[in-house]
Amino acid sequence: MTDVTKEKLISDFKVVVADAEELLRVTAGQAGEKAVELRSKIQSRLADAKLQLADTQAALVEKAKVVSRATDDYVHDNPWRSVGIAAGVGLVIGLLIGRR
Repeated sequence: MTDVTKEKLISDFKVVVADAEELLRVTAGQAGEKAVELRSKIQSRLADAKLQLADTQAALVEKAKVVSRATDDYVHDNPWRSVGIAAGVGLVIGLLIGRR
């Protein structure tokens, strides 16, 4: 499930919040069969959202590892170019900070 998108995750959390609000409205005056049903539905959706969040986190960690490996390989293959790029970025940041 690494294809979980940010929009899908946000949508799932909005559904959970909407169900929680509905539960609060229903249980404000009574606690009956409908309240138990809504609690069960909220717990189920929250569990699904947590699983999707865990899958998304695992996918992001894996992508970060891939990018880290690619960067490490590039620096090892092109050490002087990497030093030059780092020096250029440092110079630009220094100039921007110095202008303030």
